[in-house]
Amino acid sequence: MSVVSHGLIRWLLPVVLMSLLFFSASLVAQSLTAVKLVDELEHPWSMVFLPDGEVLVSEREGKLRRIQDNTLLPKSVSGLPEIAAQGQGGLLGLALHPQFAQNRWLYLAYAAEGDDGYSTHLARGRYQDGALTQVEVLFAATPQSFGGQHFGGRIAFDRAGYVYLTLGDRGERENAQMLENHAGSVIRLHDDGRIPANNPFVNTAGAQPEIYTYGHRNVQGIALHPTTGQVWTGEHGPQGGDEINILRAGANYGWPVITYGEEYGGGEVGAGLKEKAGMEQPVLYWTPSIAPAGMTFYTGDKYPGWQGNLLVSALKFALISRVTLDGNRYVDEERLLEDEIGRIRDIQQAPDGYLYVLTDESDGALYRLKPGS
Repeated sequence: MSVVSHGLIRWLLPVVLMSLLFFSASLVAQSLTAVKLVDELEHPWSMVFLPDGEVLVSEREGKLRRIQDNTLLPKSVSGLPEIAAQGQGGLLGLALHPQFAQNRWLYLAYAAEGDDGYSTHLARGRYQDGALTQVEVLFAATPQSFGGQHFGGRIAFDRAGYVYLTLGDRGERENAQMLENHAGSVIRLHDDGRIPANNPFVNTAGAQPEIYTYGHRNVQGIALHPTTGQVWTGEHGPQGGDEINILRAGANYGWPVITYGEEYGGGEVGAGLKEKAGMEQPVLYWTPSIAPAGMTFYTGDKYPGWQGNLLVSALKFALISRVTLDGNRYVDEERLLEDEIGRIRDIQQAPDGYLYVLTDESDGALYRLKPGS
């Protein structure tokens, strides 16, 4: 063996060892126990944790439920806007204003009925002691449609105070490539509903100015990266091709022109393309589909080694996907609680540092995830 080869080996050895240590740490099997706190929730969809310890949970059928001291209060929140429970639509995502403790603004995504069908709306109201007041509709997606699928419905604020609402294509996939409507997009607004002057399509003739990104199928997960502040989303593919994406202003995420999924029952979607110039590639995708829903980045200290991991709830296979990342690059995935507690609709980190999940069942439940078995 040559001297050059020995030198190369001496140089590579620590690199290889460090890589093995990184990968082995990320692949260590984790154990979790799901501790049921509250049941008798009807298809719960989203949750928020209030500064005083109260938890609010949206039920798709149109109720906003209150949980105090791990007890479900019998009376739901009053003052909600008129909500249409239609197929996958109903009362969906929730979010607190970044200054909620001072202004009490609670944001809701929901399906509402109009003259030409249903569409996803964003509203806010001041929440206090089980009641919403000063409710105002900030946004209503167009076009309306009588279909019952792909309403999107997650809400998040970024560090600059903009609010994002995820939408779906409403089953009319070609609309996702058309800037003249909101279908298949993620919109961005000021907290009071005003359209930001720096939104990417504000000065594009015929485009809807609220659109921040487009080319989405049905985005039901959103989370803010704790280090970079970037907005990440989770998206339902058709049969396979679920995606995790990083939002970039004005970017086209490809649906239905490109996808890693296929038609239900088999067959290519459109021309069967998986990539195309000018269209974004996902950070990762799942084939077969796991049906990703709510998601969060973990920043606490209750689960050793999980800091910076992306946790994704999944309806199909009824599991949590723990995704390890290296920057913006996918490293590996661990699947947790598979088929143990039911279809998991949301996962969020609470102020106490623990992860909480909601199961999307007619008798849905709120669980705290306890490390260890």
